[in-house]
Amino acid sequence: MSKLQVDDIVNKDDNGSVGFSRGAVVTGVATATSFSGALTGNVTGDVVGGVTGNVTGNVTGNINASSATGIST
Repeated sequence: MSKLQVDDIVNKDDNGSVGFSRGAVVTGVATATSFSGALTGNVTGDVVGGVTGNVTGNVTGNINASSATGIST
């Protein structure tokens, strides 16, 4: 296995982020300032902002919402 140690990775013009045309596999923690797309799996921590779509499964903790539809207990 190879090892790459760098301080910064930028695009070839040195003016933006790199693209991963074949995807990326992250082992460990990935941190992002925003997320868009489908999320499959468990969420641990706080979800701040709106949720659009269906929530399936168990919810543990507090839910603070200004409105909700399709609630069942």
